[in-house]
Amino acid sequence: MKKYFLMFAVIATGVLSAYAQTENRRSALANDEIVTVNQSSEEMQGELQQVLKPTFGDYYEGLTKKITFDRMIPPYGLEVTFDKTVHIIFPSPIRYVDLGSSNIIAGKAGSSENILRVKASIRGFEAETNLAVITDEGSYYTYNVKYADEPEKLNIEMRDFMHDGIATNRPNNSFDIYLKELGSESPRVVYLINRAIYKDNKRHIKHIGGKRFGIQYTLKGIYSHNNLLYLHTQLKNSTNVAFDVDFVRMKIVDKKVSKRTAIQETVIYPLRAYNFMTTVGANRTERTVFALDKITIPYDKQLIIEVFEKNGGRNQTFTVENADLIRARQINELKVQ
Repeated sequence: MKKYFLMFAVIATGVLSAYAQTENRRSALANDEIVTVNQSSEEMQGELQQVLKPTFGDYYEGLTKKITFDRMIPPYGLEVTFDKTVHIIFPSPIRYVDLGSSNIIAGKAGSSENILRVKASIRGFEAETNLAVITDEGSYYTYNVKYADEPEKLNIEMRDFMHDGIATNRPNNSFDIYLKELGSESPRVVYLINRAIYKDNKRHIKHIGGKRFGIQYTLKGIYSHNNLLYLHTQLKNSTNVAFDVDFVRMKIVDKKVSKRTAIQETVIYPLRAYNFMTTVGANRTERTVFALDKITIPYDKQLIIEVFEKNGGRNQTFTVENADLIRARQINELKVQ
């Protein structure tokens, strides 16, 4: 009987030992898996940090898309020097100028609005820099600038190369530049509409105008597009003395004002003026297209447009009613060229 008990004890001890070894193996495997998972998590965190860390120099380590050449605006090459000034003439007033470095200086030439003067501020600078210009009509110009003892070109006349029809001068599907005062309308579209109205030169309005002292000031048409109004005006000088324009004023005033009532005026400032001439020669006629914010006038008010002669008294004026404004012709921009 003792033998049987002894054999049973030996067998039980062997089974328990084998079970313990199996459990130890399972525990070791589980620990290895946990370590592996932890290592994988740490590696993933490290790789993520490598992706998200800041960029430096010309090397982008983030999730970026390379800018292709079809999105690039080719810059012009510009040479400047220390002892001479380079003048650049633009087709419209300059709105914005940015200099790439302090090696160059630039500014408008005197009282002119469309001439930029550029020169080197440091004699013989070596590093190339750049220059960017935005004009009132929404055109963008860019230059790579370098120093030259004797620049080849000192006086440069620019044109709107972003919209000249040459595909190599602009990116594919290029965007227009927008300016705050024009709202959602592109300055380029405003320019094209002004130009189209001027070239069309049709007189749709024949009852608005004034004439005194041989000078006739008339309104030829009112147009509307995208919350802007366009007024086509004509100034005709039938005398032998030139008419020098001092300024044009637009204002909304009351139709009838009693003697005891203060006159209330609202001045309207044009946003753009196409072909605004400061002088109308003897026996000459000049036309201007004004772009301004959309306005309507209450029944008891009227819009007065005046042109004043510089150092003279041949001032002209005419009145526009609200009935004239609400009959403004709609412009189909598909026909504007």
